Amino acid sequence: MIRIETHKIIPVLLFLIVIAALLFLPYFTQVELPVAQMSAFGSETVRARVDEIIEEGQIDLGGTLQRYQIARVEILEGDYKGILMEIDYGQRQVLSGNLYLNPGDNILVTLGKRPDGVITAYYAEHVRTTPLLWLLAAFVVAILLISRWKGLRSLLSLAFSLFVIIRYIIPHILMGEDPVRVSIIGSAILLGVTLYLTYGWNLKTHSAVLGMMFVLVITGTLAYIFVVFTRLTGAGDENALFLIQMLDSRIDLRGLLLGGMIIGALGVLDDLVTTQASAVFELHGANPNLGFRGLYNAAMRIGQDHVAATVNTLVLAYAGASLPMLLMFSLGRGEFSYLVNFSFVAEEIVRTLVGSLGLVAAVPLTTVIAAGLALNREKLGAWEQFLGPVGSGEVHHH
Repeated sequence: MIRIETHKIIPVLLFLIVIAALLFLPYFTQVELPVAQMSAFGSETVRARVDEIIEEGQIDLGGTLQRYQIARVEILEGDYKGILMEIDYGQRQVLSGNLYLNPGDNILVTLGKRPDGVITAYYAEHVRTTPLLWLLAAFVVAILLISRWKGLRSLLSLAFSLFVIIRYIIPHILMGEDPVRVSIIGSAILLGVTLYLTYGWNLKTHSAVLGMMFVLVITGTLAYIFVVFTRLTGAGDENALFLIQMLDSRIDLRGLLLGGMIIGALGVLDDLVTTQASAVFELHGANPNLGFRGLYNAAMRIGQDHVAATVNTLVLAYAGASLPMLLMFSLGRGEFSYLVNFSFVAEEIVRTLVGSLGLVAAVPLTTVIAAGLALNREKLGAWEQFLGPVGSGEVHHH
């Protein structure tokens, strides 16, 4: 009888992570970003505290009657720290809500200098750091309470994902490298570390990773075919156009669009393939007498429900993000049959449908791989020791 315990697998997993980190370290070295024809966002913005409201009243802005305030604020950082300045709030723009300044509020102000040398300050935003940190703390505590050590590993994986995106994907795309190649390498690094860090070195994770690799190839191929077929250029996003204008180096907008589709699909597929692989092994554990066809059909019934719910969630998420644009188009009495031809709408449609096709392909592919491993585990021989147990924290025998 052979017993494989999780605590014996963890050192191997950590060793592999360290080796992977050393291999990919050159990709994360600091690169020199291209010169942009703009100042850094927020470089002239500093924190300030509202000292008092010195004037309030009503003002008519283009037919909209709203309340305005003039406040005295104290600059809290930078070269002008400790200086009291006056700002107006609601006199220059229509306010989008009933949010007004109160003494003690921490806000962001943008400093400027007039031609006569007088320093001016303008309201930029409220400081939201504290409530966001409280929300983050609640999120971390909830994850740890529900998932415990697996939750901690998932949080570490989340941090690593953000690190890869910020330190590798974004800088290398800005340097003018092929966005598709950068996205694929970044996705491979994410797959190689985050899934194993979260779920452990076991057969379930191997099934999920293999399924994810195949689905990413399918999703990337479909994205390329339909981006070319629909003649999308990647210029539908105004942020991409601003990026082109600001940078000295040239960025492939179509490649940027494809890379975004690949990374976006990666996040949704992560959940689907791991859940499907887990379902296969749980079904096999509950009824070892199930053959390949029986195990596949039982797991597919679970996967079909999951795909239906996930695709609906994906569509609703994109619709929610595009709701202001849809409202403006409806207000203008536009025809929706014409709307879909505009690039900024067509890009979202292609993104949604290609991602959904990837989800559909993920279920049968992952099910076949997981069922094959579950039913042939006894035949792995010496590989069984290396590949690990069925799942995290589990022991298997033969």
